Amino acid sequence: MHTTGPSRVVFGAGTLPRVREEVGRLDGSRVLLLSDGSPALRKDTERLREALGDLVVAEFDGAAMHTPVEVTEQALSLVRDRRADCLVAIGGGSTTGLAKALAVRTDLPQVIVPTTYAGSEVTPVLGETVDGRKVTRSSPAILPETVVYDVELTLGLPVAMSVTSGVNALAHVVEALYSPDATPVTDAMALEAAAAIARALPALHDDPSDLEARAELLQAAWLAGTCLGAVGMGLHHKLCHTLGGAFGLPHADTHTVVLPHAMAYNAPAAPEAMDRIARALGVPDAPTGVFDLICRVGGPTSLRGLGMAEADLDRAAELATAQPYPNPRELTRRGLADLLGDAWHGRRPQAAAGSAPDLRPLTDEVAASFGGCANPRLRQLLTDLARTLHAYTIRNDLTPQEWQRAVDFLTEAGHITTDTRQEFILLSDTLGMSSVVDALANSRNPDTTSSAILGPFYVAGPPAAEHGSDIAGGLTGTPMWADIQVTDQQGEPVSGAVVDVWQSNEDGFYDVQLPDLDGPVLRARFTTDADGRFTFWSILPSEYPIPDDGPVGRMLAAVGRHPYRAPHVHFLINAPEYQPLITQLFVRGGAYLDGAPGQRDAVFGVKDDLITDFVRRTGPTPDGRPVDGEWRLLEFTFRIARRAD
Repeated sequence: MHTTGPSRVVFGAGTLPRVREEVGRLDGSRVLLLSDGSPALRKDTERLREALGDLVVAEFDGAAMHTPVEVTEQALSLVRDRRADCLVAIGGGSTTGLAKALAVRTDLPQVIVPTTYAGSEVTPVLGETVDGRKVTRSSPAILPETVVYDVELTLGLPVAMSVTSGVNALAHVVEALYSPDATPVTDAMALEAAAAIARALPALHDDPSDLEARAELLQAAWLAGTCLGAVGMGLHHKLCHTLGGAFGLPHADTHTVVLPHAMAYNAPAAPEAMDRIARALGVPDAPTGVFDLICRVGGPTSLRGLGMAEADLDRAAELATAQPYPNPRELTRRGLADLLGDAWHGRRPQAAAGSAPDLRPLTDEVAASFGGCANPRLRQLLTDLARTLHAYTIRNDLTPQEWQRAVDFLTEAGHITTDTRQEFILLSDTLGMSSVVDALANSRNPDTTSSAILGPFYVAGPPAAEHGSDIAGGLTGTPMWADIQVTDQQGEPVSGAVVDVWQSNEDGFYDVQLPDLDGPVLRARFTTDADGRFTFWSILPSEYPIPDDGPVGRMLAAVGRHPYRAPHVHFLINAPEYQPLITQLFVRGGAYLDGAPGQRDAVFGVKDDLITDFVRRTGPTPDGRPVDGEWRLLEFTFRIARRAD
């Protein structure tokens, strides 16, 4: 079961002026403007006040960390005195917390304008400090009605605060992934947010003015907060609330220090969640990966550095175990004392037993080795290839024996390849790579005929043939008359187009596979006439197996896949000033067009608009050729695009 909160979100750059409009949507006319009064926020608060204009009837700038109840009571008095009917808060988690505390007491609508990456603006959770203890509660009434994200407001957030705020958002992601209330929806959002945070934090650290990095981090914080709002909190938040409320430690900084150690504590009981986090971050081990990320961006790593006394660690462990949260691993006072001890000293967590070593420095070195390449496209392709291969190897924990088998496979594919036996093309086809490359290159113009893969049996320079000629060369099969036209996207004929045609015989073999044949058959080159047309006789194509007596065939057999292609005829069309078109026409109703994955066309080449009727006919033929019994009629118009299009 998944429940989505009712908040409305406005996201973009320069969205601050829209706050007045959002207040109007909530029927607000008397706004209490909330902030923390910090100098860094003063200019943005003034801009918001100007945008709201006469709607502001009062202002409270005393929002405080951990939302002390006594501060809330001061603001509540102002709400009542000025008869405010809407709360507008600008700032970080402290200001948002104050707005929530007021809303839960008054049921007033809230419009939140975040300037950090806290994410609390999209959660129905309120944490308040009462008599030195931080307590939390959750209620739909706490969730703000509208959040206005303005990426430009985060440009003034210092790097140090950006880092701790971003790691705070990452903490929301981590706990959402191993929460007992997790759903596929929260998992997907959490993993997307984790990957975005891992990308954005280093970019932001290196260039604080990088608006794209700040936008990505702000969006990740939104996703992360939404995840946390839909599931329960665990050990990490319990510890941070304890440390913040009882010992006065800064909220986001404490989250940053504690997170990798809370993850290391829970890792044995939540291995699947940790594996998913590690993959999202691109690291071999999640807790150490988070610790290393924090170090990379200059975040705090020790409770000692935050001002906590070592003598308070036992008391903190006692408080944290007094009212435990749901958590993957049982909470014990000794276990939490050890966790807090590591966090106090700032020790790097130990990688989980059996986890892969950190190979990122090796990958970075290999990628950097291509830095001197003068061709930028080649440099990009090789760099990404190296990173992708390394990530695949680590993710699958490849053994030396498995990698050697892969090398042997490629070596054998090379040895078996000849001018007429293209094993590497077969490998590309059966892995779907040929179809992916084809789609990227040729499927971006919806007004043209779809392209398809070239296949391994094309031979350049086929013999020229006259219109109406028979390319079957006397081979047996059901006769087929093809009447083909080539037009542009507007349907105007393209004359002078050169069209190569090739296909298999009725037994599923191409001429290059039949050494006893004398010369090319079922293979020809035509040139379109003034009407963009050409015609020819051939035979009805049949399904056939790709060559399966080599390494590619053994691969298919090993995974339970058949080697068959659906029946088709190949076409390669070239015309001056037009983009080339490589494609195929498939026999409607033919074998291997339908079925479960792995049971359809072996090279994933079929596209719906390329399936066409090879119409059954008897009697007179278009050119008067006598045919006994059934023959087939193929009529088709190919639409090709001009190069400028």
